[in-house]
Amino acid sequence: MKTLITCALLATTALPGLAAADELTEEQIKELVYEAIRENPGIVMEAVAILERSQQQAQENAVAKVLNEERDRLEQDPNAIILGNPDGDVTVVEFFDYNCPYCRRVMPEVDALVAQDPNVRLVYREWPILGEGSDFAARAALASRNQGLYEEFHVAMMSMDERAEEASVLRIAREVGLDVDLLVHDMDAPEVDEHIATSMELTRALGFSGTPSFVIGDALIPGYVEAQVLIDEVDNTRAQAD
Repeated sequence: MKTLITCALLATTALPGLAAADELTEEQIKELVYEAIRENPGIVMEAVAILERSQQQAQENAVAKVLNEERDRLEQDPNAIILGNPDGDVTVVEFFDYNCPYCRRVMPEVDALVAQDPNVRLVYREWPILGEGSDFAARAALASRNQGLYEEFHVAMMSMDERAEEASVLRIAREVGLDVDLLVHDMDAPEVDEHIATSMELTRALGFSGTPSFVIGDALIPGYVEAQVLIDEVDNTRAQAD
């Protein structure tokens, strides 16, 4: 119906003397559209282009609204993991899953960004969407914070060749020096549940559908990207803030 109305609006321009589209019945709109198409076949593509631009603008407005409303939870959640420079002037938020091959591939790219730019504040959000193994791994990683070994554990799990499952996660936990009994106990802590639930809420609101996914300033970056893309977006965000 939106396309018909758009065509009708164009048709009232193309065919002078006709009534405005909002004064017509649906049947009259259809008749008007068919006549306009016969007179000017290109009107269909023009109508589609207008509709696509309208939908894109609506989507951009919706994302901007979410970013404005959720900025604190995205960047300042005390239950998130903060790496890089905690006082950095640009925050990079990454949503990831330990069983996502692209998340594993992007880790060196994120490391390169942080190494090059000492003013980047990196926020990690566990987003386990690839099965029970992913959920177990995310919970174990979040629980490792209580033993001060999150970063070491995270790097080890992102570097492993096999799938993250209970056995492989606990083996790596022992290798990095974690108390496994304490780790398993802490995996059921309320703050672990809250972190994962918040990640689910934020990604749903932002429209992300897979990992990795990044938020840098007002930019949403889904999927694997090279370090230079991240560096450029950080620079853009910093320039916009000046």
